[in-house]
Amino acid sequence: MFRIEQAITSRLTLVAVTAERGDNVHRIFESLNNTGLKLSQADLLRNYLFMRLPTRGEHVYDTFWLPLQDSLSNEELEQLMWLQLVLDGDDRVRRQDLYTAQQQRFERNGASEPEIEAYIAELHRRAALFRRLLHPEEEPDASVRARLYQLNSWQAQVTYPALMLLLDRRERAELSSSDTARAMSYIESFLVRRMICRVPTNNLNRVFQAMPGQLPLGVPVADGLHQLLSADNRFWPADGELREKVRTAPFYQFGRWHQRKMVLQRLEESYEHPEPVDFGAAQLTIEHVMPQSPGDEWTDMLRADTADGESPEDLHSRLQHTLGNLTLTAVNSELSNHPYERKQGLLHASHLEMNRRIAATERWGAGEILARADELADRAIALWPAPLRGVGRAERSRDWSLAHQALAALPRGTWTSYGDLAAFLGSGAQAVGNHLANTRGVVNAYRVLTSEGKVSDGFRWTPGGQGSDDVRTRLSADGIRFTAHGAADPAQRLTADELALLAAEDGDHAAEQESAQHTPVGQGDVTRAQRFFRQLEADDSPETVEAVRAVLAHWEELGGWIGHGGGHVTTSAFLMLGEAGAPGRGIWPLTLYPGGGRGGTAEIVFQHLAAREPFTDRGLRAAFLGRLNALEGVDVPEGKLDLRPNFRLSLLEKDHNRARLIEALAWFRGRWESRDTA
Repeated sequence: MFRIEQAITSRLTLVAVTAERGDNVHRIFESLNNTGLKLSQADLLRNYLFMRLPTRGEHVYDTFWLPLQDSLSNEELEQLMWLQLVLDGDDRVRRQDLYTAQQQRFERNGASEPEIEAYIAELHRRAALFRRLLHPEEEPDASVRARLYQLNSWQAQVTYPALMLLLDRRERAELSSSDTARAMSYIESFLVRRMICRVPTNNLNRVFQAMPGQLPLGVPVADGLHQLLSADNRFWPADGELREKVRTAPFYQFGRWHQRKMVLQRLEESYEHPEPVDFGAAQLTIEHVMPQSPGDEWTDMLRADTADGESPEDLHSRLQHTLGNLTLTAVNSELSNHPYERKQGLLHASHLEMNRRIAATERWGAGEILARADELADRAIALWPAPLRGVGRAERSRDWSLAHQALAALPRGTWTSYGDLAAFLGSGAQAVGNHLANTRGVVNAYRVLTSEGKVSDGFRWTPGGQGSDDVRTRLSADGIRFTAHGAADPAQRLTADELALLAAEDGDHAAEQESAQHTPVGQGDVTRAQRFFRQLEADDSPETVEAVRAVLAHWEELGGWIGHGGGHVTTSAFLMLGEAGAPGRGIWPLTLYPGGGRGGTAEIVFQHLAAREPFTDRGLRAAFLGRLNALEGVDVPEGKLDLRPNFRLSLLEKDHNRARLIEALAWFRGRWESRDTA
């Protein structure tokens, strides 16, 4: 307190600047703030605009600017200013360059005071349209409002230039409300079909930002937008590709969780049940009907469905994340990983039509999953319009870029199988093998092995490749260990889920933690904690459950807190450090999950730690891994230092394992607390 008082009384200086009549206070502000705190683009542009309004400033402020400022936050106002530039034809300006671009535009054209006033008046007019994107309930037309709600739930901010264009054209009477809704349905279809078909999203900003300047002339707006999105290099998947991907692509591993949920919600709505579910009130999550960790009953069912030498495990890996195996439910924890007969009764009692249809089948194997995929594909084709034919869109061969991307990212000391890579791609193991055998220059192709960890009999170096090098020698040089039987170490194998992490585009796992509630063990409102332990008790032995309780209690003694996941993830426990109640600014080393029939797991969240200080240092992550590998039964290879490997919670039943884990967690906490002094 003394130092604060000393700073205020001896170092703080107040400066009063008195302006005379005729002085331009905005010019003075611009000069004084030149070396001050960085202002937002909206702050800078606002000051510049009123600097250019020496006689009309007060009228313009009261008439246009004050209502504008009251209706939008500073960040929203900045976004609107940027959108206005885009709509006026400057489609290459970046938002962070807004102030400079608009200033240069005014000065290049020698804008007069009336022209500056007209710009602000237009900004004020468009603010009412922009608010409808942010708050769809303000849209008066029901059909347009419904489309805005759907795009809002998709979090499709990237489409704002196109949506503002449509609302603007409608207000100018160039477009009817029905055609506006139809044009928005094309935008939704463009996004949804690309997500289902796993088209990368890295060019979406450019696609929609360029749209106002590229819309065809002499064509009705909605038809022109349909034509523009159907053009070559836009990659709007046609019906055939959509149908194939619904059957084969691991839908659950692509896009963001709220987008996946919205697709399932829209498919459910397509049944037009006379008593539809209130999705706003229902706490629905995505359920794998055939579970991610199947028990013996599921494995036996899959064994009857295998063909062409495919194992039940590979069949499960190929189908588990496909759209045909997914649904929405409010009883995810009750469904858990139980046999189908038990799930069937719960699904039959559901208010969702899609769940009752699943429950009507006698079994749930590969044939049923694919049949449901075909049904959902029919509904998806009817829901989301197809692109136009003959607009220069070339038919694409199978896109192997995801495979190449995942293989190039394989960490040292890891390998994967043909089945894992196929499941990640939504392809078949044979097609993967043929592609790798006949394609030059695929990085790390030799690190794709059979499911037993052996080099495939059909493997050969491609022409121009590594010649006659021995594959096993290369693998050993890459840090792959081999068992006594000559198989690659299964601990170093990357599954389809781990390959998806290497190519992940979003922080879905972080989004789960963002919704975690602070629920100390044994205290307060512990609804999520109770759900976690109820499911853990159903899957694990009493000894494991008590061991987990002991570890969580020790974590709290170390100064941490326990968060339990909500939202789209049914149940989990985060070992958190940082400010309780503000998890997004914290850090966590482990996430615990009940196992649903196969035993719970502790997930080591290296992928999360790699972006959090001080564990951006790979050496520190490796040191933490070394301490965890000291537990008997844990052997995670260093090749997984950027992924999320796990170990069984049942290992914690042993006293020495619990002691070593607590020591590792204490070390972790110490490194985190000393991050600013290192």
